Amino acid sequence: MDLQAIAKELFEAESQRKPLEPLTSTYPGLTVEEAYRIQLAGVEMKLKQGRKVIGKKIGLTSKAMQDLLGVKEPDYGHLLDHMLLLEGEPCPRDELLWPRVEGEIAFILKDTLKGPGVTIADVFRATEGVMPAIEIVDSRIRDWKIKLADTIADNASSARFVLGSRMVPVKDLDLRLIGMVLEKNGQVVNTGAGAAVWGHPAAAVAWLANKLAEFDIALEAGEIILSGAITAAVDAAAGDVFTVSFYGLGTLSLRFV
Repeated sequence: MDLQAIAKELFEAESQRKPLEPLTSTYPGLTVEEAYRIQLAGVEMKLKQGRKVIGKKIGLTSKAMQDLLGVKEPDYGHLLDHMLLLEGEPCPRDELLWPRVEGEIAFILKDTLKGPGVTIADVFRATEGVMPAIEIVDSRIRDWKIKLADTIADNASSARFVLGSRMVPVKDLDLRLIGMVLEKNGQVVNTGAGAAVWGHPAAAVAWLANKLAEFDIALEAGEIILSGAITAAVDAAAGDVFTVSFYGLGTLSLRFV
């Protein structure tokens, strides 16, 4: 199996907005380890284009999503500079295939975190503060017909994200109890709390630091870490406006054009 060639297929599918059939069907036996290697190869291709890694994202943090894909731990992807939307900046729908919106808590690191052995306390010590975030996930796999290896290889279905304008020190919050309301076109579509993210959003960040140690990768000072969706993702179309409100963190909106 040529992992580099598969990474190139995904790279082209994203840049040309032409979806692929599920990798797990085209390449039976594709393992999680191989999928992460494909992801890293794809990131390297983007870096050669002049892109820059500015953070990481954690996916599959909820029990419901893990049960759906038959897994017992989250996955992760890389955030690159072209994915970041400024607050108030619209998201062009035609740049994506099947976008979905999630509300998340973003950690902004002031110190490097590298596993193994990273704890929640380590995450607190290394965090400058947290911010409200909206993540737009997308899949280069046709119709979201994914298994675990599909989404991992596809950079954990990353696409775009936007951060709020207010950063709050972690010590001022109980992240498990932060409530979130997600609205679509003025209607409440989802509600949840921070504890939905693997029991505690900082626990998800600690998991990520320890998982990345398997690839000799660290969470670097200054990086943005999206800790995982608090509720299920919601489909987005041109003209849709999403608002996510976090108790103690503020409100953030995103418009698709």
